Amino acid sequence: MKRNRLLILLAVIGLGLAGAVAPMLASEAAAACVTPYNNSAVYTGGMTASYNSHNWTAKWWTQGESPSTGGSGVWQDNGSCGGGSGGGGGTTCDYPAWVAGQYYAVGAIVRYTNGQFYQATHENPGYDPIISTWFWSPYTCTGGGGGDTGGGNTSGFVVTEAQFNSMFPGRNGFYTYAGLVDAMKKYPAFATSGSDAVKRQEAAAFLANVGHETGGLVYIDEINTANWPHYCDTSQPYGCPAGQSAYHGRGPIQLSWNFNYYAAGNALGVDLLNNPNLVATNSSISWQTGLWYWMTGTGAAGTTSHNAMVNGQGFGTTIRAINSIECNGGNPAQVQSRVNLYTQFTGILGVSTGGNLTC
Repeated sequence: MKRNRLLILLAVIGLGLAGAVAPMLASEAAAACVTPYNNSAVYTGGMTASYNSHNWTAKWWTQGESPSTGGSGVWQDNGSCGGGSGGGGGTTCDYPAWVAGQYYAVGAIVRYTNGQFYQATHENPGYDPIISTWFWSPYTCTGGGGGDTGGGNTSGFVVTEAQFNSMFPGRNGFYTYAGLVDAMKKYPAFATSGSDAVKRQEAAAFLANVGHETGGLVYIDEINTANWPHYCDTSQPYGCPAGQSAYHGRGPIQLSWNFNYYAAGNALGVDLLNNPNLVATNSSISWQTGLWYWMTGTGAAGTTSHNAMVNGQGFGTTIRAINSIECNGGNPAQVQSRVNLYTQFTGILGVSTGGNLTC
């Protein structure tokens, strides 16, 4: 009896030990993923990030080098993690198909012909993700919709907030992503017309032009104050009630002249003629004026920038619609600056630039 009781007691203790050990192993196997890796962020020694379902720790300063056991050796692999997708933080799978020969910026995500996803770790002119592995890393995502790179895009805009931030890393805090998304309610056709590629091209074209106009979304007011008194057309029946210098360039498209403030205000349902500074103090209204011109202004192009992109006339036509003085050799450096931004942004969005880039 004593021997049997001893055996039963040992068995019970053994079961208790097994029950204590098992949860520990399960916990270790399911370590939570830390904040997803952000390609535009700066990491210093000791900072962590999750990538490709692994947690990583930076050994020293790094930026733009996605976590891996290769490269410069800056990243330490802390093992697999769960509760997140890693791979740069993407949790959706609505990414464009990889196109051979198309430029891709760092951070661009594509669906390869094998159905798998890859993220550009170094910019490249469309190298094959499964051959040129220095330029690409596997990207893990689940679910659908949005093409997000930062944990689920619920805005309905083809550009995620993470992509927007990577496009304008030094932007003025006034130009918010939320303000742009809110402004888009006024013009629901913006970046929602045509194929997925056309939507992304239009978004890239708009953001490239406003980025150029504002020095990377840095400037709200026109910096050349000497020009300010010259934007008042006194021949208009409504004059310049806010003052002679009140209608200088403001906002993402640098709205200027009293007649433009009057027209934009009427279109948007806001009295900008008497309150022009709303364009410099209200983020949504400011973005609305940019979209107003994009969707309605034709300049010397004979068409709006929106229609130019939707109808395949190309990015060069948007330049002509916004500032035709630069075209036909007027200022090739400015034209090239706009084209460079457009090429960069289409790369981030994983779409081709299309033709007719200059004017």
